[in-house]
Amino acid sequence: MTNPIVGIGELLWDVYPDGRKVAGGAPFNFAFHCHQLGHPAVIVSRVGNDDLGRELRERVRELGLSDEYIQTDDEHPTGTVQVTLDANAVPTYTITENVAWDHIAWDEKLAELALAARTLCFGTLAQRTGTPVALQRMAETVRGRRPPGLVVFDVNLRGAFFHPLTLRGGLAIGDWVKVNEDEFAILDGLTGLRWSSSPYGDWPHCGVTIMTRGSGGCEVYRCWEVDDGEGGEWYPDERFSQPGVSAKVVDTVGAGDAFTAAMVCLHLEGRPLRECAKFAVHYAARVCEQPGGTPRIDRREVELVVFQK
Repeated sequence: MTNPIVGIGELLWDVYPDGRKVAGGAPFNFAFHCHQLGHPAVIVSRVGNDDLGRELRERVRELGLSDEYIQTDDEHPTGTVQVTLDANAVPTYTITENVAWDHIAWDEKLAELALAARTLCFGTLAQRTGTPVALQRMAETVRGRRPPGLVVFDVNLRGAFFHPLTLRGGLAIGDWVKVNEDEFAILDGLTGLRWSSSPYGDWPHCGVTIMTRGSGGCEVYRCWEVDDGEGGEWYPDERFSQPGVSAKVVDTVGAGDAFTAAMVCLHLEGRPLRECAKFAVHYAARVCEQPGGTPRIDRREVELVVFQK
């Protein structure tokens, strides 16, 4: 696979109150949507040597992705999450601990993938027991490419499965950081960095920062570096708000992951950030109109609305 987009971290079954099982996990949802948007994409994760793991591999293949980089764990079970939805179809997750995807191992196959990868996307949940060596080395390799690849930290806070040190680490290695407004407030209190009520103030991450606001759209902030001989200084370059769009919401599972995928894919295609954000907001809204995190969305239909072509 040439220049793939890679999602690394949790791959699991989302289990709904009615007993339905849906293949999920933020990095997997992200990789699926990148694939659906026409880009080569893979998921790096780990499942148990059990029936749930074998079913999950089969589902990954059914959705058009390869299971080549999904490792098998003989000691830990396949991950599961119990999903409940509130009156506004907003999900709450009860996440099983110490499962296969907590133990992704660095190996020669992942080293080769990292050398080929154009983009790496990761979140916080896969670091709940500490930042895995596999994630660290993949990020280092992708950023060390010539030209450098893109590393995206899609924060995705879940429950209490996060720590200030891993959050700081993610902010440090991500070229892009995507965070929703609720997560922004939590980060403000945990990181001990110079946060303000807006990413247009004393924002501690430099590169591209995206704050999503659900139905309210998103804000995008980009800065650039000037080398002063002492580590560089960062200066604002671009900042704007993109309004939200209406949607007949069924549930919001995977909408943030779809948003991130759309932003990344259009950026890799050379689109300006404003166009990326406009498309991403519309694409995520369409995802909200169907159940689960990996619904089939016709990219062309979204483009007709967004770009009227």
